[in-house]
Amino acid sequence: MEYQILNTSTCLLVLLVFIPTGLGICPSSCKCSGNDRNVDCSGRNLTVLPQGLQDNLTYLNLSFNQFVDLDHQLTRFTNLRTLDISNNWLKNVPAHLPKSLWELYATNNNIKVLQKLDTAYQWNLRVLDVSRNMVERAVLINNTLSSLKFLNLSSNKLWTVPTNMPYNIETVDLSNNFLSQILPGTLVRLQHLTSLYLHNNKFSYIPDKAFDQLSQLQVVTLYNNPWSCSDNQTIPYVLQWVQGTAARVVGAPCADQPWPWASTTPALARPTALDSSPMIKGTKAADREASAAAPEPTKVTKTHKQFKAKEVTPLATQRHPVLFPGTDRPLPRSPDGPQEAAATRTIHVQGSAEGNASLAPATGSSTTPMTLSITSGMPTNYSKMPQSTTATLRKEEPTPSAPDARVPSRASRWDLGPLLLYLAALHAAALPLD
Repeated sequence: MEYQILNTSTCLLVLLVFIPTGLGICPSSCKCSGNDRNVDCSGRNLTVLPQGLQDNLTYLNLSFNQFVDLDHQLTRFTNLRTLDISNNWLKNVPAHLPKSLWELYATNNNIKVLQKLDTAYQWNLRVLDVSRNMVERAVLINNTLSSLKFLNLSSNKLWTVPTNMPYNIETVDLSNNFLSQILPGTLVRLQHLTSLYLHNNKFSYIPDKAFDQLSQLQVVTLYNNPWSCSDNQTIPYVLQWVQGTAARVVGAPCADQPWPWASTTPALARPTALDSSPMIKGTKAADREASAAAPEPTKVTKTHKQFKAKEVTPLATQRHPVLFPGTDRPLPRSPDGPQEAAATRTIHVQGSAEGNASLAPATGSSTTPMTLSITSGMPTNYSKMPQSTTATLRKEEPTPSAPDARVPSRASRWDLGPLLLYLAALHAAALPLD
């Protein structure tokens, strides 16, 4: 009988030892759910792992405790999908984490370096959050972390954007660091990147072509960086990229500052084939010089066919406008100096009764049209006389009038003609050609 009691006690003792693991009893310091496979041990001031954790855990929360080192202590949880070790005193990412992890949260610890072996074998890892640490260097191995979609290294002490980031990554948060440079080729492979957070750093410029391969980018944050807006050698790339990208840019660089390197000179019109000819060039040059040197013109009454003298006053006080219809373009300049080439102008002069009245009283006389042809060379400087001035007058026969029509007096018909001729020639010599 005593032997049976001893065997029974031994069996009960063995059961008490192995029940927590075999039957899945939840540790007293934790909260469990999902057949005790989801364990929450956060905020318990733990320094070591609690006893009784199952090997087949899928979720383990050890945040807000006082863990300093968890190396090699989590390897046995081969079914673990989510591990939260945030807000502890860890100095590094625990070594030999299970390869089954999908999500790893290690925020607000004392991690200084993200070693290459910390992530070398995490093929299934999708979320890696090492924010709010003291990471100065993040070493990632090329072609690892092939499943990673979200990388958070914000609020650390990084100076350079990490290289060898996985090509399938979609979100990268590098805000609140000391980043000032992006090494060539760092972002070239990230063609699936949709969100990039670079605000609150030390960027003064973005290297040329750094963002050119980010074809899927949807949002980028660039605010609170000391951009060198006055540096016309380095800053233009990011400014032009911001203008051309389809992504939403939060905090565009130099948005509230002028760009001193931008040209403010209006672009000159491109010359056409016609403008390149020597004749057009000379004509345009003559136009510019003539417009700059010509005095303010007198008021001219423009009529295409005839000139009407409103009043005829003595020669010394003649001030009436005279029209000289000219050619459509400026004449070529003489090679001898600023003197313009000779031109022939034709003027139809029509006297009126109003003009004749000043010399000889006449009533109701009909007009006598005259054709005045003047060939003159007009100097730009009015102090010089023209080289030649030739005037010819062809008196047209008066049109027979009705018997009761009044014939103009001899003074109005013959004496007025030479005076008007001389007056028109004088104005032709005094006014510049159009």
